[in-house]
Amino acid sequence: MPDGDTTLPGSPSVDSGFFADFDEVVSLYDENFQLIECTPRHREAYVVESLIETSLWHIYPELLAPGAKSAVEFVVATGLPRTVEIAHASAGPRRTLLIFRSRSGVGVVEAESSAMYRETFRQSESDRALLLHQATHDVLTGLPNRRQFSDQLRGALPVPNGAQVALMQIDLDDFKPINDTLGHGAGDAVLKMAADRIRSILRDREFAYRLAGDEFAVIQWRSDQPSEAERLADALINAFKEPFMVEGINVFVGASVGIAVAPEDGNEVEQLMKAADIALYAAKKDGRGRSSTFTRSMLVVLEQREMLRRSLRTALQEGQFFLEYQPLVKPSSSVAGFEALLRWRHPLVGTIPPNVFIPMAEADGLMSDIGRWLLERACRTAMDWPSHFTLAVNLSPAEFLHEGLTDRVAQTLDLVGMRADRLELEITESVLLERTINNLDTLNTLNVLGVQISLDDFGTYYSSLSYLKNFPFDTIKIDQYFIKDLERNEKGQTIVRSIIALAHGLGMNVTAEGVETAGQAAWLQKEGCDRLQGYFLGAPMAADAIGDFLRKASATPATGLQRI
Repeated sequence: MPDGDTTLPGSPSVDSGFFADFDEVVSLYDENFQLIECTPRHREAYVVESLIETSLWHIYPELLAPGAKSAVEFVVATGLPRTVEIAHASAGPRRTLLIFRSRSGVGVVEAESSAMYRETFRQSESDRALLLHQATHDVLTGLPNRRQFSDQLRGALPVPNGAQVALMQIDLDDFKPINDTLGHGAGDAVLKMAADRIRSILRDREFAYRLAGDEFAVIQWRSDQPSEAERLADALINAFKEPFMVEGINVFVGASVGIAVAPEDGNEVEQLMKAADIALYAAKKDGRGRSSTFTRSMLVVLEQREMLRRSLRTALQEGQFFLEYQPLVKPSSSVAGFEALLRWRHPLVGTIPPNVFIPMAEADGLMSDIGRWLLERACRTAMDWPSHFTLAVNLSPAEFLHEGLTDRVAQTLDLVGMRADRLELEITESVLLERTINNLDTLNTLNVLGVQISLDDFGTYYSSLSYLKNFPFDTIKIDQYFIKDLERNEKGQTIVRSIIALAHGLGMNVTAEGVETAGQAAWLQKEGCDRLQGYFLGAPMAADAIGDFLRKASATPATGLQRI
């Protein structure tokens, strides 16, 4: 192919055996456009004595013209046939060439001058092209589908010496909430518009595909890699910064892009796709709405993660989990209770942060067992505290959605002998986007049991006020994002003040997390926040350190908030 590109095999193909008895002017060419087979009539018409050093361009130099050559490249890239009209001096008047893709490269059929024959031939090929298009293209967006993508990537690899092919995996950011809140019709509309935006960015020898759901891919043939792929990825990301208009509503959907280049990052289909997937994961982990080019260090990180995932499966049985407790403090400086925080001490790596291992545990279906252990261990610890102290426990989304949660909570409270009103279960807003009816049933059942329910990280997800109206919450927990610059950010102050007023107006309490300074604590106390949590008031501690902490707290004069 031009610029060192390789052919991309299509779906149905034609080989030389088919033309053995074909009484037409037909020729076949390999991926480098060298003639490999032709019919007797073609050999006679073009005086082909040897197949060696005879190319498509020798037989049909007219195809080197820009428009005709683009038609050839289109056939190679898409697998769809094209017709080209040429005027060949040695072969008589104007002729129609049907260019199609074969197993080894491309083929050319010259249509007879008979108008009836040409019309019949074109009609049959038109029907075939329609069927082929339907089989290889996505119905919703019109982009080539996963089947076409797999065929073309397989045909492009391994790349010949000196050639480079970039694969870009594209994932839409924040697409799921559109389906959940506006419906699948709106989601389909966004996918169509997303495909149009991707198409609008592409240049010559750049091809887009819809793989599944909100996953897209681009294959790019360029010699200057990875800079050309990074240029295209930046253009794609910028194209998604403008909102999509759906049913009169502006919705924002970003794009994250993972880039891998053959042959450097892999010269086989699975290798290159794995590299692009790893790069996409890195882009999303770095904050979404950005691109990432594969590096070997990413592979090392992935291997480390897989090692952790394998270790996680035995961590509970081997006693590697432990709990720490962070105090919940009233503005009078009196301790109101503690939040139980899960920790994992790996025997080789050391302590693993929860934001690393909890998503792994959720994905592998381990959170139900881990959550059961955490709840029982924390409740047994809380039985040694003053009887009015609250125990706050986070529920991961996977644990909350797991069948039988309310039964497990009730059984644990009965087993330990702890009053239900001392337990406060914290859930995030993201949980409420799933299975709304079941969620409401679960929350109502917990409420009937007497368990306190806290809406964690309020304001950082979708913050629908309907949650506060429809779900039985006892407490709203303001995320630390709004607290960290509270002393100097007037907008943040207005938001926090509004949340406190809203919660109190609905009969709910308010807890502010991430309190790190005396100024933050004083401001929140002045605005009537019910409980504070953060390192200024007390760092997470082991269960056996709580006694000393409480003795120190009781000895501190309750004249205002101060570090305990």
